[in-house]
Amino acid sequence: MKLVLSDRVAIVTGGSRGIGRAVAFELAAAGARVAVAARGDHAESAAAEITGAGGVAMACAAEMGDAESVRAMVERVLDTWGQVDVFVHSAGITRDQLLARMKVEDWDEVLAVNLRGAFVGAQAVLRPMMKRRWGRIVLIGSVVGQTGNPGQTNYAASKAGLAGFAKSLAREVASRGITVNVVAPGFIDTEMTRSLSDAVREQLASSIPLGRLGTPADVAAAVGFLASDGASYITGHVLSVNGGMHT
Repeated sequence: MKLVLSDRVAIVTGGSRGIGRAVAFELAAAGARVAVAARGDHAESAAAEITGAGGVAMACAAEMGDAESVRAMVERVLDTWGQVDVFVHSAGITRDQLLARMKVEDWDEVLAVNLRGAFVGAQAVLRPMMKRRWGRIVLIGSVVGQTGNPGQTNYAASKAGLAGFAKSLAREVASRGITVNVVAPGFIDTEMTRSLSDAVREQLASSIPLGRLGTPADVAAAVGFLASDGASYITGHVLSVNGGMHT
C-alpha cells in the first residue's frame, strides 16, 4: 500500500539525523509538508535536502527540554502552514552511567528531552489537531525501555515512560480522531552504533533473530504507517521494530 500524506503537515523532532531524519524524509516522500525540528541550526541540511528532492520542508530550531521553545516552534508551523496533523517525537539523548555514579543533572537532562519533550510537544499540537478532529502522535521509544539495560537507567526510564504516556493520552483524545502510539526500535544502524567496534556490532547482530541491525528506514516505515489513514484504528499501542529480539 502506497503511503499518501499529501494533505498533511508533520513535525518531526530530532529530525536532523538518524531515525528522525529518516522519518522526515519518509513523510515528505509521501507528500506531507514537514517541519524538521532540532537544536540550533542542525535541521537546516535535512530540510534543504528534502526541498531539493522536490518535497516541502522547513527547518525549526527547538530545545525539546524547554517548553517555551517547543511551543514557539509549533506556533511557527501553524503560522506558516495553518495546521499540524502529525507529531513525531524522535529527539532523544543518552547520558549513560551506572546508577551509583550517575549525576542528578544527567538524569534530569535525559528525562527532560526524551520524556518531558514528548509531553510539551504533544500538548502544543493537541489544540490544532482537536480542531480538525484528526491527528497522529507517534513517539520513538526503545527496546531498552522494554527490557532495561545496565548503565541506562535514565534512558530506559524515559523510554518506558513514553509507553505509559501514550497509552493514557490515547484514551484522552480518541474521541477527537487523534491516535497516539509508540514505535520502539531495537539496535539500529545509526551514528551511535557505527561508533562501536566490528566485534561488538557482530555480537549485537547475533542476538537478533533476523540476524542484522535495523536501519533508520525500517523504523521510518513503521512511523509512516502509524501516521497514515491506514492506522486509524490503532492507538495506545507500542510497535516493536527490533528484528525479533524482544516481543
